[in-house]
Amino acid sequence: MMPTYTKGRCPDCNSSDAYTTYHSDGHSWCYSCKTFTPGEKQMETQKVVEITNNATSTLKSVGIVDSISERKISKETARVYNAQIRKTGSMTTHHIYQYFDENGVHIANKVREVQNKKFWSEGNLAGSGLFGQNIFGKAGKYITVCEGEIDAMSAYELLGSKWPVVSIKNGAASALQNCRDSFEYLNKFEKVVLCFDNDKPGREASLQVAELFEPNKCLIMNMELKDANEYLKTNQREKFNSTWWNSKTFTPAGIVNLADLGERLYDEKYCETVLYPWHGLNDKTYGMRTGELVCFTSGAGMGKSSIIRELMHHVMSNSQDNIGVLAMEENIRNTAFNLMSVEANQRLYIKEIRDRFSKEQLTEWQDKTIGTGRFFAFDHFGSISNDEILSRVRYMAKALECKWIVLDHLSILVSGQEDNGDERKSIDILMTKLRSIVEETGIGLLLVSHLRRPAGDRGHEDGREVSLSHLRGSASIAHLSDSVIALERNQQAEDPTEANTTILRVLKNRYTGDTGIACRLHYDKESGRMTEINNPFMENEEDGDSSS
Repeated sequence: MMPTYTKGRCPDCNSSDAYTTYHSDGHSWCYSCKTFTPGEKQMETQKVVEITNNATSTLKSVGIVDSISERKISKETARVYNAQIRKTGSMTTHHIYQYFDENGVHIANKVREVQNKKFWSEGNLAGSGLFGQNIFGKAGKYITVCEGEIDAMSAYELLGSKWPVVSIKNGAASALQNCRDSFEYLNKFEKVVLCFDNDKPGREASLQVAELFEPNKCLIMNMELKDANEYLKTNQREKFNSTWWNSKTFTPAGIVNLADLGERLYDEKYCETVLYPWHGLNDKTYGMRTGELVCFTSGAGMGKSSIIRELMHHVMSNSQDNIGVLAMEENIRNTAFNLMSVEANQRLYIKEIRDRFSKEQLTEWQDKTIGTGRFFAFDHFGSISNDEILSRVRYMAKALECKWIVLDHLSILVSGQEDNGDERKSIDILMTKLRSIVEETGIGLLLVSHLRRPAGDRGHEDGREVSLSHLRGSASIAHLSDSVIALERNQQAEDPTEANTTILRVLKNRYTGDTGIACRLHYDKESGRMTEINNPFMENEEDGDSSS
């Protein structure tokens, strides 16, 4: 029988018999210095490895953790990032960079062939975080983002191993998408320093990524050399640190001389309008627009949930936009069934009604609504801190590109929060920040708010007319909203039509100034839909006013 391996002297450590060459594919392994040398067959078949979700079966490349001498990366830094190398003799032939998912599971490698600078991927690189994301904590003061793995390790070493440094996965072209995917991780740091290459793609990528974050969040390095590794290789540690500390806060462009607008003055692309599904409301408001905050308010049981699901379905049907939903009093399954219910004209959120239909029929309605991939929901119930809810809204707007976001409802968001239980103060803070996010991102924000109990014997459940003074919590809700739309319904009416009819009253309309009763919506118990109707039960109503 022919031997399957040959032992000999190691060219690296000079061990006399630890260097073993395997005849199956020609690779060698030194059991003394742990040096791996790929064989010719491996080099031929390992040019490109298909990216699959079955990560563990495709992570074939292995090496040793050692200094990357040609790039001046120390062994200590390589060990922090678990960056590995392969050698042939004393020559480094490959770099192996490991990538991990959000749970810290190793799911991908990037392999770099040193001589010809070729890269290939193994495993599920698309599902991984940034290079180095698994190493550093999920919050802190500074985090630096580089354009490549070598630059990330170089910057980490130049900064004295004091600050977290990560890298995007596929160069400047992938920077925006990579940072979108890891937005929530990056945004938890106080400052994000962008250390992309000093060339046109790198500078453009810096501006694109900086736009993802709130003002004053991002700092951009203005390097004289090409990249961080050039500073390391030329031993210019002090110069790099000075440049890093003097990074400029990103300031978005936007201050213009109005005389320069020209034809841009008539470009309506700056905002998007989607008409409401009800003519009377459109007559007063001309629809709902991105860049505006619209508050829907009512007492309990007036139909807010029904109207919100009608609006979400309507936006889906009349645009190609993504929609975010933060419903604090229902789980995400109910949110999904609510949307499907509008499509089906059936109250599918009721299990007994849902059970009347086949799985095939339910799946068809699912595919036409949530199955489009355009709805994103926050899986949470109950109160949450202001910062957390704002982070989720910004993430939906920036990373998920949601143009419309529903926040239901304001009161539960501030219940049990800080500020010594001062609901008014919490609402003031939250409304101010929500308004800022609308201005910053250009989203259309649909906010649900409750009413306080009015003085006197007649409450909102008896159909009492709503005014801005009835808004619960703070005057900032009215001040900072572009539109406030109240829902009124006399739940105690003897007439079943009146008892199931909701009046939409515009209390504030920054766009046109037109206020008053806009329309009436009748709730159909069979379909669960809200349909606009004429006034069948009131007489002598003038100009949209009703009696108190």
